[in-house]
Amino acid sequence: MFAKSLLGFFTLLWLAPVAWAGLNIQHWQTSQGARVVFVENHDLPMLDVSVDFSAGSARDSREKSGLANLTRHVMTLGAGIYSERDIAEKLADVGALMSGRFDADRAGFTLRTLSGKAERDQAVELLAAILAQPRFDTAVLEREKARVVAGLEEAATKPESIGEKAFQAALYGDHPYSLHEGGEVTTVRGLVQADLAAFHRAHYRTRNMSVAMMGDVSRAEAEVIAERLAANLPQGDVPPPIPPVQVRAQGQENIIPHHATQSHLFMGLPGLKREDPDYFPLHVGNYVLGGGGFDSRLTESIRQKKGLAYSVYSYFMPMQELGPFQIGLQTKREATLEAVQTARAELARYLAEGPSEAELTQAKNNLIGGFPLRIDSNKKILEYLAVIGFYQLPLDWLDTYSAKVAAVTRDDILRAFRARVKPAAMMTVIVGGQPEVGQPEGVAK
Repeated sequence: MFAKSLLGFFTLLWLAPVAWAGLNIQHWQTSQGARVVFVENHDLPMLDVSVDFSAGSARDSREKSGLANLTRHVMTLGAGIYSERDIAEKLADVGALMSGRFDADRAGFTLRTLSGKAERDQAVELLAAILAQPRFDTAVLEREKARVVAGLEEAATKPESIGEKAFQAALYGDHPYSLHEGGEVTTVRGLVQADLAAFHRAHYRTRNMSVAMMGDVSRAEAEVIAERLAANLPQGDVPPPIPPVQVRAQGQENIIPHHATQSHLFMGLPGLKREDPDYFPLHVGNYVLGGGGFDSRLTESIRQKKGLAYSVYSYFMPMQELGPFQIGLQTKREATLEAVQTARAELARYLAEGPSEAELTQAKNNLIGGFPLRIDSNKKILEYLAVIGFYQLPLDWLDTYSAKVAAVTRDDILRAFRARVKPAAMMTVIVGGQPEVGQPEGVAK
């Protein structure tokens, strides 16, 4: 689940910032120790704010899986003097919108408000209360637990969800990244108010806090806003680092029976950290392999030539520790074996020969040239700023993107792929399978 939730978001970060070269990103720390990145832009009377904490599902335990997700969500449903209804009404009164994000690494909140002082002060005050004074009202908590449990029970019947969960467990074993973002039915049912309050105290601290802002305020006004958001949170200590991911030397295969008419294939291994020096060779190379849609080799071999799947993809998901490299597709049950074999053969061919010069040129041109179509608002730019701030990327990351994509060579791609994508270590999960013709060799029942 965490890979799916992060995919669209990190896809945005793959793209080249042609239209925003030279973006003036300012940065500082609040007096309480929170990190801030800010871009001043007066084109629209709007302010976008993002606040993130290292409080994602990797901070859960197996006994209380789902606690991090539930904590972040219930924080928005009553805080300080404001009830759940008060928060909704006061946001609506000033036309502000609040939402959140959650994955294995991060738990966060986003706020969009008019930049006029009265409107933004009210919206910021609400967000500050949510961050520092969540109520975790028992009645609200029980209602939300029931909602989460119902969602988990429904997901347990769907082949895509079953496969994602099994694939995550296969890749990460006992590592915290193996924990399901939403938790388990039994663990969520057992969570109580004290659990949420304790998790909040342990993780919602200013030294664990990253703020990103984009919009129609001055640097001085942005500093006041950041100070207000951090004001009532304790400084605390930074949580311990997420432990390193160990890549297993030998992969496994697992077919999970399901009555669906299509088989769902998941294949991959842990592959990429956020700060990996081979980030750009892997990114550009993956565009040719399976990230470029109809331009990709996997689509050409599996869909165009053989008609085995409507769509097939591959991606690297950079995370704090090794995020997944994944190949995925859906195919008719009777075509499962051929689809699996074709995907493996295409990957092996790519590892042997890499991209052609024509493929490499096309990938670079599309990645660099595609950016203007994908970033057209302050809100979208805020997503870049939030990642830069949270992962403490270089402030010129956007400005240097195009040059780094352009500099990637075929030899760079071959070296990077061969170092990280080991076919013998690949985990494969198939939901559905093809029992009428036998299982692929080595499949675990």
